[in-house]
Amino acid sequence: MTLRVRVSMSIVLLVIASLLAASPARAASSAALAAQAPGDVVSAEPTTVYLLPGKLLEVPVDAWHLLYRSTSATGQPTTVSGTLLVPKAAYPLGRRPVIGYATGTHGLGDQCAPSASMSRGGEAELALVSLFLLKGFAVAITDYEGLGTPGQHTYMVGVSQGHAVLDSIRAATRVPGANLSDRAPVAVMGYSQGGASAGWAGQLQPSYAPELRLKGVAAGGVPADLRAVAAHLDGDQNFGLAAAAGVGLDAAYPELDLQADLNDRGKALLTDAADDCVGELEDKLAGLRFSDLSPVDLLDLPKWRVRLAENRLGATPPKVPVFLYHAQGDEIIPQAVGATLRSEYCRAGANVRWTSLPANSHVLGAVEGGPLAIEWLALRVIGLPAIGNC
Repeated sequence: MTLRVRVSMSIVLLVIASLLAASPARAASSAALAAQAPGDVVSAEPTTVYLLPGKLLEVPVDAWHLLYRSTSATGQPTTVSGTLLVPKAAYPLGRRPVIGYATGTHGLGDQCAPSASMSRGGEAELALVSLFLLKGFAVAITDYEGLGTPGQHTYMVGVSQGHAVLDSIRAATRVPGANLSDRAPVAVMGYSQGGASAGWAGQLQPSYAPELRLKGVAAGGVPADLRAVAAHLDGDQNFGLAAAAGVGLDAAYPELDLQADLNDRGKALLTDAADDCVGELEDKLAGLRFSDLSPVDLLDLPKWRVRLAENRLGATPPKVPVFLYHAQGDEIIPQAVGATLRSEYCRAGANVRWTSLPANSHVLGAVEGGPLAIEWLALRVIGLPAIGNC
């Protein structure tokens, strides 16, 4: 559930920068928020994003830091932040397409949010986002619920993340001065945490945002089954990601009351980790097991089984074509998890294109699969039919 592309991406960023030619407001009051519709813009402040640390290589686009209305996993109105990027050059083919881009794991603290990392030049996923910008597409990048806004980040809570992605697209079309149409073709892409978010956006769109002209969904390295991924990471060097998902679900569903089931060590570790970014989470919790944090089998408690089942992708296939990709050597999210999602979507009649990548790690899966996914989505956006391989 992590995406940590490091120095190797700098060269890509430099190339993209040469090709590209063309302060957060407070959240609304609860009363005002309830009166707004999902996707309504609370505030849109002009911002600047950079490709490299030290605020080097400004991305030459029109950019806004957004606060927009969304909906929590339990149906409550909430405010989510994000960033909208729009190429400066006019789009020559009609309405400019809008991409809802869902990032991979950044962490649990507000300072980890994609909007924050883009504003200081530390966002590796701009290497992929920029490929959309080069095509003239606008890109809406959500920070997700509770990441960059008050409250705990509801990390890996599928419904919340899917809502945040869909509402970021809605918000993008409502930003004054962005000149985006609510009738434009849209698409969704994400990897890792973002892959789950993209999948949930695809599943939820017909009922939650039916007005969006969704043309396709690309989801890679998808942690479709949180229970299976958690069991795989138990005792692993990436255990911090599983623990963070526990924190995220606990934030979304108060009845889970995670603290009540932790031992003293677990309480101390997870309290300390609640505002960490992904590298700190992995370093602090590497090699631990759930049994180190709790005297009970958390994954087997009925209250957790119910919520984990609710957050399992696959029950309702998207109605639009789906591109699924997964690294054969993914050490964080076993390829079998992604392959099961593919099988379930296919059995339900979805139009699925599955790509098994030769990459030998989770991060390399993003690097190898991202450009393929972007080209596949671009063809969907312009109206070409998708051929599945179920």
